[in-house]
Amino acid sequence: MSITWTGVYPALTTKFTAGDELDLELFNKNLQFQLESGVNGIILGGTLGEASVLSTGEKEALVKFAVEQMRWQVPVILNIAEGATREALQQARYASEWGAKGIMMLPPMRYKSDHRETVTYFKTVADSTDLPVMIYNNPVDYKIEVTLDMFGELTACPNIQAVKESTRDVTNVTRMKNRFGDRFKILCGVDTLAMEELCLGADGWVAGLVCAFPAETVAIYELVKAGRIEEATKIYRWFMPLLELDIHPKLVQYIKLAEKQAGIGSEEVRPPRLMLVGEERERVLKIINEGIATRPDLKNLNQ
Repeated sequence: MSITWTGVYPALTTKFTAGDELDLELFNKNLQFQLESGVNGIILGGTLGEASVLSTGEKEALVKFAVEQMRWQVPVILNIAEGATREALQQARYASEWGAKGIMMLPPMRYKSDHRETVTYFKTVADSTDLPVMIYNNPVDYKIEVTLDMFGELTACPNIQAVKESTRDVTNVTRMKNRFGDRFKILCGVDTLAMEELCLGADGWVAGLVCAFPAETVAIYELVKAGRIEEATKIYRWFMPLLELDIHPKLVQYIKLAEKQAGIGSEEVRPPRLMLVGEERERVLKIINEGIATRPDLKNLNQ
């Protein structure tokens, strides 16, 4: 199965039981809802997936389970976020062994690598695998920017095919297109900028609130690509208060609460994260419930 790197790719949360075990039954409920809503692939082991507190065995269980449940209908992609190159190489090997069809890669964790180190890190891992690679460019949260000059050097690796664009600078879409044409597929990685970047030529959307609202996320993407901007804008304006939950340090807790309210998830997180309480929970819950109460009717979109 090849990856087109177009469309909507949910960065899925990891579902836990109250006893802090993987909740594969609830995970599957969300997976099936995503698939029925028309997503084009799924990403496991990202920030939303709480990957930093997952064991290797848990990652293996999630990937293998997702591959089995997806039945090859859409590709399963594993995120790699490691501090050591050798660990990233091992994760790439695991991704292939477990059945993932692609990998997403952050720059080295916990060390602010320079230009040469960053490029070498990406090239070393990409050259070690046949899997297609999407570079995750998020200097706001991870402090290392993958610059256009770095991407220029990364063109030497044919399997580096895409970028999750999370610089929060929408003009970067145009800069990438001007410099590289269609060499790299560009997927917006910031929910609150998704429609803007899609209108500027982004090829896809690595989404967060899709975990709770997949149909609306897919509808915006499809409407924009069909040139139906006015219809997409109406949904996007409704969605914006919810999408803003994606750009907060507690995005995991916020989006998991949204999944719970939407009936396809739970609030359970793994420490050191804690579930929301008090005024903060009530404030976020109000945003979510108002969004659910005013949810747009999508039934007539294809007419």
